[in-house]
Parts: sequence; structure tokens; C-alpha cells
Amino acid sequence: MQMVILAGGLATRLRPITSTIPKSMVPVCGKPFLEYQIELIRQHGIAELVLCVGHLWEQIEAHFGDGRHFGVKIHYSVEQGPLLGTAGALAQACPLLNERFYVMYGDSFLLYPYEEIMDRSRGYDALMVVYHNRGRFDASNVAVRDGRIVRYEKGSADPELDHIDAGLLVLTARAIAGLTPGQPASLDRDVVPSLVEDGHLAAYITPQRFYEIGSPSGLEEFTKLVKEKGFAFVGRLP
Repeated sequence: MQMVILAGGLATRLRPITSTIPKSMVPVCGKPFLEYQIELIRQHGIAELVLCVGHLWEQIEAHFGDGRHFGVKIHYSVEQGPLLGTAGALAQACPLLNERFYVMYGDSFLLYPYEEIMDRSRGYDALMVVYHNRGRFDASNVAVRDGRIVRYEKGSADPELDHIDAGLLVLTARAIAGLTPGQPASLDRDVVPSLVEDGHLAAYITPQRFYEIGSPSGLEEFTKLVKEKGFAFVGRLP
């Protein structure tokens, strides 16, 4: 199984920390955040990793190299120049991608049953993991019906949107075939809506909440989690 981590952004919400280091290298209890992500996916049997990187990416490569010392194989897809966005980064990485692969955001930590999620995606061009949020952790943006995503809309107060994108996708080559390498594009704007419209986006509803370090409050919460549970907790479902 293959995991793509979108780790090329500027992480402006974490400045000044990320003025001199990429978000993936933000330290949590003495370890770069990406090290926690790698240990997480490795414990779930995912041994191949594609890092879509950009901002200060050389620091990531210098620390992790080809991944062998961390029990995985790492490929790098580097954005040179203007950032391409979440979908644009995938389009650029296409030569490195399997026919079906996971996509995780570079600030997400997700205690999910990955193999079960991959199995659920079979027969669809894509799958989105969602959480029955009811507006608790952020504004809900997803409506689910009969195992599929039937609406995906940010910024709406419609009560039908009672789930939230939980930070993990399974995509196929077919799902991103319409993207043009080198052109900026967004998963939210240029990929997900068309998948929803065509009925090709499956839903996996997780009972597990998600963690993130993309904001100061999220970083504080994840740091507290690591301090309470210790590094050994990584990857284990409650």
C-alpha cells in the first residue's frame, strides 16, 4: 500500500515556527511531526511513501533520506516555484503513484483502520474518510447517503452537512486523470466536486476524531496527547 503526504505548504498559521523549518519538521516532544506520521502508517503495513514537498523541503530529505532507517521507502515529488495546491501536487507526482493510493495532509494525525478503509474503497474511483462532526471540531462540510458522499460544500450552515472531511482520502489514477501537471489545482475545488457529481466518491465514517498540527491550538493538543500517551501509542486505535 502507498501513502501520499501533501507536505508542500507554507504553514503560515504556525509562523514564526515555520519561517525557518517546514511544517513536517515542527518538533513535538523532540521528534519532527513527520516522524510520528511515518511510524503511524508503518504500523498499519504501509511501507511506501510519496512526499509532495515544497517549502524548505531540503530539511525533510536531509532528515529522512530514502526512509530506510524509518522502516519505509520514501519518494519525493518537489514543487519548484509557485505552489501547485493539493491536487496540483498530486498531478506532478503522477509518475510515482500506484493505481490506488492513500492521501493524507501533512499536518494530520489519523488513528484509523487503514486496511479496512482501503478495502471499502474498492469499486469506487475515490473514498473520503468522514467524521460525524455536528459542528464540533470545525464547520461540517459533508452529507452522506447510502455509503456515498452526496454533498461536499464548505462554508454552508445547512444542517444536512453534518459530517466533516476527516483528512484521509483513497484516490485512483482515474480520479485525478483530468488534472494537468504543472497547473495549480485544489482537491476541494477541482477533484472532489466532480467525484461527488458522478457518484464516484465513497464514504468511510470513522468513530475516531482526528488530530492536526496546522494551527497553534492543534499543535498544543497533539503535543499534550504525546506527553500523556508516550510515543508508543502511535498508530494504536483506542
